[in-house]
Amino acid sequence: MFNPSPYEELQTLFAKGKELSDKERLLFALGPLLSWYRKNKRDLPWRGSRNAYQIWISEIMLQQTRVEAVKPYYLRFMERFPNIRLLAEAKEEELLKYWEGLGYYSRARNLKKAAQVMTETSGGRFPDSYEEIIKLPGIGSYTAGAIASIAYDLPAAAVDGNVLRVLSRVLGSHDDILKQSTRKKMECLVEDILKERRKEACPGDFNQALIEVGAVVCIPNGTPLCEQCPFYTVCAARSLGIISELPVKTPKKKRKIEEKTVLLLEYKDKIAIRKRSQDGLLASMYEFINISGRSGLPRVRDMFPGIRSVEELPEAKHVFSHTEWHMDGYFLSLGELPEGDFLFAEWETIKKNYAIPSAFTVYKKYLDHRYGGKKT
Repeated sequence: MFNPSPYEELQTLFAKGKELSDKERLLFALGPLLSWYRKNKRDLPWRGSRNAYQIWISEIMLQQTRVEAVKPYYLRFMERFPNIRLLAEAKEEELLKYWEGLGYYSRARNLKKAAQVMTETSGGRFPDSYEEIIKLPGIGSYTAGAIASIAYDLPAAAVDGNVLRVLSRVLGSHDDILKQSTRKKMECLVEDILKERRKEACPGDFNQALIEVGAVVCIPNGTPLCEQCPFYTVCAARSLGIISELPVKTPKKKRKIEEKTVLLLEYKDKIAIRKRSQDGLLASMYEFINISGRSGLPRVRDMFPGIRSVEELPEAKHVFSHTEWHMDGYFLSLGELPEGDFLFAEWETIKKNYAIPSAFTVYKKYLDHRYGGKKT
């Protein structure tokens, strides 16, 4: 079990048997929470930085992406784009190549747009107020709060999914955490505490501590590690035995399934790719040629006269937020150049210069094996 200092233990034990308000629960746990965080926080490449640009990049990368997956991307990205000016000047194809594998590519495009805004309006200086930060493209209340509190020690809330889960359990709240009204309520509660106890709470540490508890203790899947939690004494869900009921979330709509046939077209040892439309899923990304539906071999042969050889490839599935792709695949060696808006290039050239979405990972690995290159 978490062992606070004697003074902090008195604070938390005082709460036993007393009906606490939401604010009181968090205030009683303030000392233990910060002590726990400073002792147990993970060593992450961006942690400890007070540089707003670095915090911004890390927070955008961490959206919808696991921490361990982000680490190498963050280091590589910061080496290539160490400041706002260089990011603003980046060519989109190079930027997307550095983002390849992280998914949700609109995040990378919004980074560039925001960098351009800052370059044009302030000479590449990051804004130092919550109100100005949240105006930047691709930045919502959570990201603005994280940057404002960590970089500038401002009393701004940073409430993400981890924090919503922790607060729902600590407060015993049955409010639906997917509703904007619930998020706003939690943000107001955190901001109230940060403003009232700003010096003691250290806004950046307080926000990161809440996030850290949600990431490693009050976990989303599996049994929460309650005996390691700094909220142990004041947690309403634990004392009432309702941890498994919280947080409350509206069931997600069933994903739409789209069936596709992926065609790896080879002509003179070069592979065909094409650019997707500017709108919708994976906008403006490069992809392998593919058609809607599960097309059998006879239809594929009819589409491309002059096929020299065909190899059937493994089936694949990729899950997006609201859609699933179920894919068949074929490798087609062509004897003549096909008609169409295709770009043919050697596989190593494609890997070096074009970002191919992770939806095609199975087929990228096949090409790696076929051409003996480094694994994608």
